[in-house]
Amino acid sequence: MGREMRKADKQAKEIAQLKSEVEALKAAQPKPPEPGSRPLTKEEQDAFAREMDGWRQQRESYVPPWLREACAGGVRDSDVRGIVGAARAPIGPTTMAPSSPPDVGVRRGGVAGGGTGWAREIPPGPSHHQRYVDAQLDAADARDKAERIKQEAQLKAIDRLDALHATLVEQKK
Repeated sequence: MGREMRKADKQAKEIAQLKSEVEALKAAQPKPPEPGSRPLTKEEQDAFAREMDGWRQQRESYVPPWLREACAGGVRDSDVRGIVGAARAPIGPTTMAPSSPPDVGVRRGGVAGGGTGWAREIPPGPSHHQRYVDAQLDAADARDKAERIKQEAQLKAIDRLDALHATLVEQKK
């Protein structure tokens, strides 16, 4: 027992000595200036600006090899004409007369209003897809209820075990 006490005392002294050495080393370290504690000199500002410009130029000058190869030929006149033509092309229906005569009196199948331009009436109310959402919510509610019942049963069992444990402890006394 005495030997262990001496060993513990020795370790405690070593730890105290090491702590004091660490504190001395920390104190000897120069403290970095707090941000904004002194204004930067003109040279420091210029050096920082040059460094940031270098990083920006590196980032902007990088062109992936696949893009460099794709753009190596430049843009030909035919490419420019195609781009301009696509920009001037009509997007929607034109006001020009159709090249073929319109179908008069022909009903097209599969169109909601039979091709008349009128759509069938949609009754107001919930969507016919609502039943799927309702079924999912009902299933989630059932899962949640089963989980709550399970948790309550576990809590009751724990309470019974605690009560049983307390009675056993009482009986041992």
